[in-house]
Amino acid sequence: MSNNEIHEEIQKEREQAREACDINGATSPECAAAWDVVEELQAEASHKAKEPEQTSFEKYCSDNPEAVECRIYED
Repeated sequence: MSNNEIHEEIQKEREQAREACDINGATSPECAAAWDVVEELQAEASHKAKEPEQTSFEKYCSDNPEAVECRIYED
């Protein structure tokens, strides 16, 4: 899931959480569960932001591990 997709999903889940809280009450289990989903998505977005972006070469090697230039030799 890309960062843009995660942020779109967060927005969608926030709206659903607000709706769940409006319908069931701010102290309801449904409201709490809906906000838990939002928190989990925010944590995922934060974790993804900390991951370094792959270079073009790294992407190439992950797609083509058998390529000669991607071989790793160990002593």
